[in-house]
Amino acid sequence: ISSQINVEYSSLSARTDYTTENLHRLNDELVKLFDEKTDMEDSQSNSDTILAEKEEKIQNLSDLIANADNEAEKLNQEISEQEQQKEHLLEERKSFFGKKDEISERLLSMEKESMRVQSKREKLDEKIDKLTTYMFDEYGLTYEEAQKRYSDEYTNISQLRTQVNDFKKDLKALGPVNLDAIEQYKDVSERYEFLNNQYLDLTESEQSLTGIIEDLDAGMRKQFNENFRLIQEQFNKVFKILFGGGQGKLELDTEDPDVLTTSISIIAEPPGKKLQNMMQLSGGEKALTAIALLFAIQSLKPSPFCLLDEIEAALDDSNVSRFAQYLHNLSETQFIVITHRRGTMENADRLFGITMQEKGVSALVSVDLVADQLDN
Repeated sequence: ISSQINVEYSSLSARTDYTTENLHRLNDELVKLFDEKTDMEDSQSNSDTILAEKEEKIQNLSDLIANADNEAEKLNQEISEQEQQKEHLLEERKSFFGKKDEISERLLSMEKESMRVQSKREKLDEKIDKLTTYMFDEYGLTYEEAQKRYSDEYTNISQLRTQVNDFKKDLKALGPVNLDAIEQYKDVSERYEFLNNQYLDLTESEQSLTGIIEDLDAGMRKQFNENFRLIQEQFNKVFKILFGGGQGKLELDTEDPDVLTTSISIIAEPPGKKLQNMMQLSGGEKALTAIALLFAIQSLKPSPFCLLDEIEAALDDSNVSRFAQYLHNLSETQFIVITHRRGTMENADRLFGITMQEKGVSALVSVDLVADQLDN
């Protein structure tokens, strides 16, 4: 019986030690969590209002854990008292061996009670773990931290529960919280910085291009004014030669101050007629005026080659003759003229004709008028 009691006592002591070690371990973990929370608390910034709300919730949990811890201490006290009773029973066993059955029953009852107490303590430990985990997950506080911070600050549990419910309603009224807001703000800020840099580059490029365009416009206006004056003078000279007198003018529209976009009026005064707008001339006069303008522009910067397609078709014979003679004097440019007018052909250096000697067969005929004149 003594050995059985010792075994039972050892078993009870071992469970008690195990429970005590678990309690110490849990306390150590809570201290460690408290330290981690402190580090995290230093790196985060929460508003005072939200922190106060959470601290009040933490106090509630802290009180629950404190109550559970008190119950655990009571259980330890009960276990200690039972151990003392066991010692007393062992002493009685030495004196009253005859009370073996009674003592055995009492020991059995105590064992059951010890198991009940142990089970209750395990449940309390589990509850403490859950509450501690919840408090740390929700508020970042360990049990020790909460106990140190709020143990003397809040005492009315009912009032605290009411406040917690009110705070929960306030939080719910705020609506869902966008947890990705910070990351989204960072992405938007980077995108804004990128687009802003592009905008600045484009603005700088626009200013540079605007300056270039203004320089080009200024150069074009200068060249236009210089060349337009020369073309005006040359147009009047060519007009007099082709018409055998009269005068021709080129005028800019004074209503538009920009010479690059303004319209140009052609004023012609053939011999024996009044000065009038080109649109009031006959078909032949219009054609000869246009030819005079073409030759005036050509004389400013002669091109090496020029193709004219029946340009003098609307002219009478006298005007055709003057046109052909003037064209023949422009030695700096080679002219190829498509024509059916005799006066133009007579002033050409070489003639090319297309004839059909046989049906469906075209033949090229050429005449070198300069060579023929030399031979004659």
